[in-house]
Amino acid sequence: MNPLNAVIARTLPFVPRGIVRRVASRYVAGETLADAVETVRRLNAERCLATLDVLGEDVVRFSETEETVAEYRRALDAIAENRLDANISVKLTALGLKLDPARCREHFRRIVDGAAAQGIFVRIDMEDSSVTDETLRTYYESGRTTDRVGLVLQAYLRRSRDDARRAAAVRASVRVCKGIYVEPPEIAYQGRQEIRDNFDALVEDLLVAGSAVGIATHDEWLVEKALATITRLKLGRDAYEFQMLLGVRGDLRRRLVAAGHRVRVYVPYGRSWYAYSLRRLKENPAIAGNVLRGLLRRGR
Repeated sequence: MNPLNAVIARTLPFVPRGIVRRVASRYVAGETLADAVETVRRLNAERCLATLDVLGEDVVRFSETEETVAEYRRALDAIAENRLDANISVKLTALGLKLDPARCREHFRRIVDGAAAQGIFVRIDMEDSSVTDETLRTYYESGRTTDRVGLVLQAYLRRSRDDARRAAAVRASVRVCKGIYVEPPEIAYQGRQEIRDNFDALVEDLLVAGSAVGIATHDEWLVEKALATITRLKLGRDAYEFQMLLGVRGDLRRRLVAAGHRVRVYVPYGRSWYAYSLRRLKENPAIAGNVLRGLLRRGR
């Protein structure tokens, strides 16, 4: 890691918002639903699928949760009206999970009901370990009434192999990702390769069990491992898909699409773009170097 980029990443909160917006614009569709729809149209034209995410999490007022539910309902209508090849991802803390889990589940049911009416799939995003159990509880409760809801498992959590076995027992649709939150070593692997190895194991466990798997990574080593597993198991293209973030590894995305694999791109949008952008830039210090270049251009 370039030491200068790491320093820039730590000082991002002090960088003018305009600079962050310019750098982050490739990773966030925009502030409005119209921005997101246009981005999904472009992705669909490239033969990519999409998942829409309304930015905002860890809300502190229930009035915010009502706004989020309403925006998701508008997003569902837009997907249907524009015939977009897209689904939605939902963070439960944006629906008040940390304020009142029961009320959060009610909000989530409203979104799921709206999605069901349009025939659209809903993915529950996984967040930090403080809400893992409640997130899984919401998923399994939803599964009693619909099969169009999926969950996410994070490869850096030590518990995830056990969670995957439970998910596989009900043929859950599971997105596997590495995980981005800072967690203690007692509950999370810390080494890069041990996280990779657990990711690979999770993907294989789930595919062998017959779960539909979203292989969410930009790591070519993991992509190649997944492709080898898919070939060995002789799986059809509907058994899995690769998933990537907007603006990241477009070259890899295009190669996978050209080879005939399904690729879904995560398309975040909304007024909470700034907090999301800071988190993504901190996760990718190499990208943070673009912030310095933006500052230098601004000073000319």
